[in-house]
Amino acid sequence: MDKPDIDNLAQLARLELTPEEKDRYESELVDILQYVEQVQEAVGNVDDLTPSFDETDVKNVMREDTDPHDTGAHTKDLLGEAPRTKDGYVQVKKILNND
Repeated sequence: MDKPDIDNLAQLARLELTPEEKDRYESELVDILQYVEQVQEAVGNVDDLTPSFDETDVKNVMREDTDPHDTGAHTKDLLGEAPRTKDGYVQVKKILNND
């Protein structure tokens, strides 16, 4: 990965990079590509391994629901602990934009 590669990638991504950013990305992208290469080598080696456990021994552990409470029995208490509520729901700050 060299400066022309960085220039080409920046152009394809429609990014305007400063010379300092180009230097930094040149170094970081080399590190990233080396890491990806290591992961690919490790994945290739995994195919030759046999599992050290029997997959059939894995199971969910569930308990019986022996004493269920009435629906809504604790709703008022739980909503009372929330900083803001609206129409029986906990109101939180919007983090997604619908645009």
